Amino acid sequence: MAYVDGFILPVPKKNLQAYKRMARLASKVWMDHGALEYHEAMADDVKPGKVTSFPQSVKLKKDEIVFFSWIVYKSRADRDRVMKKVMSDKRLAAMMDPKSMPFDGKRMFYGGFKVVVSA
Repeated sequence: MAYVDGFILPVPKKNLQAYKRMARLASKVWMDHGALEYHEAMADDVKPGKVTSFPQSVKLKKDEIVFFSWIVYKSRADRDRVMKKVMSDKRLAAMMDPKSMPFDGKRMFYGGFKVVVSA
């Protein structure tokens, strides 16, 4: 079964184009190093919940939009191999500087997931 890295993060609407540029570059880097799929999805139908929700999870501000992103790999071992290459790729050097990120990285959360059902 495949392995997935998932990300949830808030992007200021004024930085939307910069975020898309960053995501296009990141997608190329991940795919060049062996990821099977790379997806960036912008919130379209997400409302604050009574207990929790995507907006609440990142403490969404009025001028921001939630992104849900995921990367698919063959396996956990393959993900670890790909990530090692990605993190040393010089194309991402500027992107890793928190001052140049088009979003608040402190409110991003992510994790790795074992796929248990796939259709």
